[in-house]
Amino acid sequence: MDIKIRQNNKSKKEHMTMDEKLNAVRAGVLGSNDGILTVVGVLFSVAAATTNSFAIFIAGLADLLACALSMASGEYASVSSQSDSEKVVVEQERELLKTDFASEHKTVENFYVDRGVTRHTAVLIADELLSKSPLETMLSVKYDITLGHYLNPWSAAWASLFSAALGGIFPLAALILSPVRYQFIATIGATVVAVALTGFLSASMSNGLVKRAMLRNVIIGLVTIMIHYGVGKIF
Repeated sequence: MDIKIRQNNKSKKEHMTMDEKLNAVRAGVLGSNDGILTVVGVLFSVAAATTNSFAIFIAGLADLLACALSMASGEYASVSSQSDSEKVVVEQERELLKTDFASEHKTVENFYVDRGVTRHTAVLIADELLSKSPLETMLSVKYDITLGHYLNPWSAAWASLFSAALGGIFPLAALILSPVRYQFIATIGATVVAVALTGFLSASMSNGLVKRAMLRNVIIGLVTIMIHYGVGKIF
């Protein structure tokens, strides 16, 4: 019996860890894409207005740091709100099981009836589940939440921070390290490669259309460059 309990706890921890990793990867991909686009936008808008390499570098670096911190704080606030909401739901269900158990039982019955189970069988399933793990059952049936598993805002924040900074380094490094006559071409090339990679990762994570996601990201990246370059030329 003790072995089974330990195995269940281990399985639950592994499941939680996987969810946290997926959440961190999601934040990382989004942060990287934002880092790439905001930095390349600033680089081209400043480069269009001045040829001073140091001014361009400082503007890009400042934007990279600002973007990374902004993305991290945004992810922390967003995931914290989601985690808090999940905790509130847990307490609400805990109270409902005490004050309105019949309604909760009916909810579980209907859940399985809607999935093709006969009413008689659904009642038996509800009886067994609510007798063994009532709170876990209600959270799973009504909210698809696993008891004790809350998304970690810190993992999302750190992933977003580092990925946004890493993403922004691509166009910044390409512009600074390339020969002057090839700076813009190198920066555009680095941006295209970087946003195509984030498109590939995001589509792969969500089982989406990889080619479409990559093409969409490349188009957005090129449009971002053109808009910011135009703004720099105007002002």
